[in-house]
Order: sequence, then C-alpha cells, then structure tokens
Amino acid sequence: MAVVLALVVLAVLAALVALHWYAWRRLVRDTTRGPGRARRTGTAVLVAGPVLMVAALVAERAGAPFWLQRVLGWPGFLWMALTLYLLLALVAGELVRPLVRRVVERGARAEQTAPVPAAVPVGPASADPEPADPEPAGSEPAGSEPAPPQAQSAPSRRLFVSRLVGGTVAAAAVGTVGYGTYGVLRGPAVKRVTVPLAKLPRAAHGFRIAVVSDIHLGPVLGRGFAQKVVDTINSTRPDLIAVVGDLVDGSVKDLGPAAAPLSRLKARHGSYFVTGNHEYFSGADQWVEEVRRLGLHPLENARTELPAFDLAGVNDLAGESEGEGPDFAKALGDRDTSRAVVLLAHQPLQIHEAVRHHVDLQLSGHTHGGQLWPGDFVAAAANPTVAGLDRYGDTQLYVSRGAGAWGPPTRVGAPSDITVIELASRQA
Repeated sequence: MAVVLALVVLAVLAALVALHWYAWRRLVRDTTRGPGRARRTGTAVLVAGPVLMVAALVAERAGAPFWLQRVLGWPGFLWMALTLYLLLALVAGELVRPLVRRVVERGARAEQTAPVPAAVPVGPASADPEPADPEPAGSEPAGSEPAPPQAQSAPSRRLFVSRLVGGTVAAAAVGTVGYGTYGVLRGPAVKRVTVPLAKLPRAAHGFRIAVVSDIHLGPVLGRGFAQKVVDTINSTRPDLIAVVGDLVDGSVKDLGPAAAPLSRLKARHGSYFVTGNHEYFSGADQWVEEVRRLGLHPLENARTELPAFDLAGVNDLAGESEGEGPDFAKALGDRDTSRAVVLLAHQPLQIHEAVRHHVDLQLSGHTHGGQLWPGDFVAAAANPTVAGLDRYGDTQLYVSRGAGAWGPPTRVGAPSDITVIELASRQA
C-alpha cells in the first residue's frame, strides 16, 4: 500500500512539474526576447507558485503550527485554483493560436503587397527642374517610414502572437480566480426552497429550516467569515438551524476562536449539528463538545422530537474508521412512523439508507456543487445529487452547495449558499 501511495504521489508531482514547465514555455519563454528581468520574474513566479501550493497542502495535513498554515494558505491555495484555470486557458489558447497566426500573417502580406502612392510635387511647377542630389548609397529614400510590425520578420510575428495569446490566457485565469475568490469572501447568498411533506401537520406549514454546510473554517477562512455566516443565517429568522458537517479544517485549539460566533446563532427551535468527513480529520470528539459548548445540539446517530416532526442526525461515513460511523437504526428505530422525519446527513451518498428507513427529507452538503468548474462533473460521478432538491422513491434529498470552500477560497460556477427550507403541509 505504501508503495502504491508513493507511486501516486510521484505521478502527481511529475504531472505538476510538466504542467508548470509547459506554462513557463508558453507564458514566459515564448513571450520574451531572451534572458532578462521579465523572463527571470516570470520564471520565479512559476516556480514559487507550485512550491507554495504543495507546502500549504503538506502543512495542513501534517498539522504544522497554525501560524505557518496561515502564512502558506492564501498564496498556496490560490495558486491551486490558478493552476486549474491556467491549464484550461492554455488548452483554449492552443486551439485559437493557429487562427490568430493566420490572421496576423494575412495582415502582414496585405501590408507588403499594398501599392505605394506616387509622390505629389509641392510648390510652383518648373519647366526645367534641376535634378535632385543623388541619395548616398545604402540610405533609405527620403520620407520613407519603417515597415509596420505586421510586415516585419517571421520571428517578430511569432513573438506578437505569443504575447497576444499568452496575455489573454494569463488574464483569463487570473480574472476567473479573482472573481471566484471575491464571491466566497463576500459571503454566501440565501436560497429559499419549498419542500412539501405528506406527513407534516397543517400547523407546521411554513416551518423554516436554515441549512448551512461546508463552512470550512481554517487557515484561510476565519472568525470574520464565521461572523458573516452567522449574520446571514440570523437575518432569515429561521425556526430551526441545521449545520450539516464540514464546519472546520483544524483543531479546537487553533480554530476555537474562529468558531466562537456560532454561539450567536438564533432560532426558535434551536441549532443542530452533525459531523462531516473533515471533522474526523480535525478531532471529531473535540468538535462535538465544542459546538455543544457554543449552544448547538449535536445529533450523533440520534433523534429529537419537535412539536410537528422528528429531527434526526447521523454521523458521517468517515467516522467508520474510528468506530463512530452512521447508525441509522439507532437514529431512526422505534420512532412513530406516522410523523414526518427530517434527517441531517453530511453526504448525499447516505440517501440510500435514508430511503430504506422511510425518511421524508434528508438535508446534506459535502459536494460544494463542484466548487471549481468543471469539478461539478467529478462531483456528479461520486454523488447521487450534486446540488439542489431531488427525489428518491418517497424520500426527498436537498443538497446545499455549502457556505465556504475547501482549499482555494474560490468558487467558479458553484456559488456558495445558505438555504432556507420552507416545509409545506399538503393539508394546508
């Protein structure tokens, strides 16, 4: 197993080196005239970027001092997103490069073959003008202009094309990552979804559950981001708050202050929490106790009876490695099946067990909606539903895209959200 893991790591590193060499070739070597400040600067950026990216990943996974994780996190994880969009933009650049080259060459040929207009004499006409002094040998005719860039040599045209395509590639990648990062940092938007439940009594029609998942407090997203999430949730005035996993990426010691704003969550029927896979990377038992201290109610394979329906929660699948995996029988057994039940389960994959236990509605996260396009295609291959409301038999599943982001604090094509689920009674 160790040998296989080592080979996989080597293969990933080799691919990373190859990609950055190719990016250096197209964006630095092909756009500069030779060794100089521009080439040295570009080379330094394309070497430092991947080094910081690997260092940030290793520091987080190895539990390096938190200050070091924070120093490496921003540049390292942003470069991870930039690497993806540089690759996609470079591929697009290769597709359009032949077209750009043909356009430039056609313009150069047109300049070279254009007729030169005859000179018009200025001043009074003379019947017998004196001959002009001969031009010195090898000199350019008076009044001539240098050939335009399009009519210069083939090497100059290649440099022009490389700079045009390379500049567009770099601008597209940086712009995409910049806009996607701005979208995360400004905070999640509020979505509102109505879900009818056949067993919901008429008195509970319009009951509002604020669903938040995948906040991912860590070296990059800290206390200020947590406060934005709390303020957004409270602004919706929900009846109940459901935090469905992946709250943190780090220990209570490092991230306790960042999670402190959660104590200000307000809902008439309280706030509830279930673990996600990242809690098991971060010390799940400690975080269960911490969220309890902050006023949330952890549902560890447990159920609570609310006036109108049952609320249940199961541990994440990642807990199986620690003997704390999901136990649907414990959470849902011996309940009154005439009452509606809403289940909190971090991963959409848990829907199949939910169907077998006749759950009415499962609330999940985990997928981030793909987070970075085209990651939604990868997420779709691993999850039954990537985002939104879906139905499996008599069980409905709602998957939130999440409020934060893992790794790069960036989202492209998968905006963050906090969803207010409004339950509807069919008797209303």
